[in-house]
Amino acid sequence: MQIDIEQRKEKALALFNEGYNCSQSVFCAYADVFDLDPELARRLTSSFGGGMGRLREVCGALSGSFLLLGLRYPASDPNDKEAKTENYASVQRVADDFRSRFGTIICRELLDVKRQRESPVPSDRNAEYYAKRPCARFVVEAAEIVGQEMMRVND
Repeated sequence: MQIDIEQRKEKALALFNEGYNCSQSVFCAYADVFDLDPELARRLTSSFGGGMGRLREVCGALSGSFLLLGLRYPASDPNDKEAKTENYASVQRVADDFRSRFGTIICRELLDVKRQRESPVPSDRNAEYYAKRPCARFVVEAAEIVGQEMMRVND
């Protein structure tokens, strides 16, 4: 698999700046690689923003990355231990890389949010939001990390 990672990073950032959540931005930047319908891709990832529906758990950019890894290294047969191992190993490598760059994979820690849970109402996407939130950087870095991981094994 050959991927232009720089192009995918730019696409992920553009999607985020259009107002898509962190998970949608990363996942949809690569959806065409797997011939996924863009609307379906946006729907599949719509609940993962804000660390899973603004619960501030695992970073949504990583959740989108993990979904991509399920497509790249599928483990759809419950009895295929080798496939599961490969899939889980790829998820762990991506998480470890992200953690090494940012110190954590947990949304609330990345954002330094004190409350564990926030209102379900999404933040308005405006100049103030983009200026104060580091999420765009997480989206770009996650898009890079997952792209590198997806190219690790050639078909």
